[in-house]
Formats: sequence, structure tokens, C-alpha cells
Amino acid sequence: MTRGRTLIIALVTLTLGFGVGFVLRPVVVPVGLSATAASPSAAAVAPAALRGTQYFAVHLDEARQIVTQCAEGSVRGDECANAEQAVVEAEGRGRFKRFMGN
Repeated sequence: MTRGRTLIIALVTLTLGFGVGFVLRPVVVPVGLSATAASPSAAAVAPAALRGTQYFAVHLDEARQIVTQCAEGSVRGDECANAEQAVVEAEGRGRFKRFMGN
């Protein structure tokens, strides 16, 4: 009897907590402000669009140049990680093809 009552009280408390949190979320952080408060303005992020891993997978020479520039310290940010990931994946595919004899 005590376990059943404890279980019911716990479930009711969780349900009420989630319900109240769901209802009060727009009051605590208004919907229009949540996107702008979480991210900086578009002009402050980067003047040029960042190139993703898919771009660097197609342009491996450029990716290798970016990786060397990142190692020198002249380039920073997400492009370093994207270029490095594309180069590592390409080298891994090349090693696998050599291993398999293709």
C-alpha cells in the first residue's frame, strides 16, 4: 500500500512539474527572445559563410591548405575542424582502399 501510494505521488508530481514547466516556459523566456538571446547577431558570427565538411570533402586540396593554416595559427574556428575532419576521412578511405587492394 505504501509503495503504491509513493508511486502515484511521484507520478503526479512529475506530471505536474512537466506541465507547469511547459506552460511557464514562454513566460520565463519569451519565444521571440529565445532565438536571439541564444545566438549572436548574424553580422557578428562571420562575414563569409562557413564551409562544411561536405564542401571540404569535394575540395581536398583547399582543405589541406586550411589545415596547414590552422596549424600555423592564421585560421581559426569551425572551418579548421571541418577541414581536418574531411582530410582525415579522405585519408581513411584511401588507406582502406589500399588495404582492400582496390
